[in-house]
Amino acid sequence: MRHLILAGLCALTLAACQSSNTQQASLGNQPQLTVPQGAQSVKVAADPMTVRSALVSSAQERGTIVIQDEPNMVVMERQLTGENPALDSQFGPSDNGNRVIRIRLRFTGTPCETLVVQDLAVINNVRTGLEQSFVLPGNPNTMQSLQGLKSRAEQSSSCPPVTS
Repeated sequence: MRHLILAGLCALTLAACQSSNTQQASLGNQPQLTVPQGAQSVKVAADPMTVRSALVSSAQERGTIVIQDEPNMVVMERQLTGENPALDSQFGPSDNGNRVIRIRLRFTGTPCETLVVQDLAVINNVRTGLEQSFVLPGNPNTMQSLQGLKSRAEQSSSCPPVTS
């Protein structure tokens, strides 16, 4: 009888340890993020997977190309067409390939609070040997887009709102 009780207690203890380790592993896999100068960030009352889903679905609806889709990062590109003397004067011509705006969104968090960091770059001669990348600072339009992501993700979440 003692052996049965001891075996039962050992099994319960082992099950509790495995459950605890699984929860810690899923939360421990979240990367630490910093907000570099010029980047924009927002806190979202949703888990990272909900944020990622909102990003990808929004990009698909707008026709924005998703070039990288990972659990904690989505990278999108939007091609700039036509002449753009202002960009030519600031970043040089993109005369050997296309020019794109690259938007990188990284995110990490808990089930009800995700930090989203947005970095922007203009890429001249994308995907050629002459590719050049220039970091762009955020502006009110790009912040408005980030706020739109926040709103969209929070609509899909049952979490209470967070303040940014």
